[in-house]
Amino acid sequence: MPAPGRSAAYAHPVLRITDARTGESLEAAPARRGLTRVEAHTAGAADAGALRVLLVADLLVRALELGGTPVWSVLTCERDRAELQAGAAALGIRPFEDSRDVGSGLGEAQVIHVVAEGTATPDGPTVAVAPVHGTAEGADPTTLRLALLARDRAAPAALDTAGLDEARATLARWRGRVAAWARQPSRPIPDEARARLRAAWEDDLDVPAVLDTLTWVETSPDLPDGARFETYAYADRLLGLELMRDLGAPA
Repeated sequence: MPAPGRSAAYAHPVLRITDARTGESLEAAPARRGLTRVEAHTAGAADAGALRVLLVADLLVRALELGGTPVWSVLTCERDRAELQAGAAALGIRPFEDSRDVGSGLGEAQVIHVVAEGTATPDGPTVAVAPVHGTAEGADPTTLRLALLARDRAAPAALDTAGLDEARATLARWRGRVAAWARQPSRPIPDEARARLRAAWEDDLDVPAVLDTLTWVETSPDLPDGARFETYAYADRLLGLELMRDLGAPA
């Protein structure tokens, strides 16, 4: 990792993912940033497990776009499509095209599949997503999104009262602090913060490490508030947690 104070722009790696078929690490972005199709596959009901598959696909799309790769997102869904799409929209997952309307494709340079762990593996690079245990009926959608993001996608996610309460409290705290930091003069994102964020999400979409970096930015005594604000705004382009939601709220 570049030392603090040095520009990290030249050093950030290409996004890499672990292929569930082989266990090998491979580059998610094709040569010359050609079009990548990210295809999410769900077979069962529109439950938290299926939503987690779409959430990971959404993160992959966002990470590729942040790296300058054009992306086309597609959903292959055997049933409960309308319910799944509605649940995904509530979680802030951007729309996927219906695979039935895709036809022969758009000449994409590669296809990356996102599937539930233990299901059939398509032909091509594949990202596997571990199951979700428990339900979050009635939970705020963004709270649920953060609770799912806080677990590595390869580890089962347990939706329980303690985890949802922690996610809710973290969101409230971060949104309040972002609103307060926004009242201070803007400052550039610190090189170390940018490097840590990029190194985290470009290393197999390590979102828990992204969240850890935001905690470091929040608590580091040497960072100006304007730099904290810009860092959180930048990270939220990946996370989709509406961290800017309370801007302009009364102090």
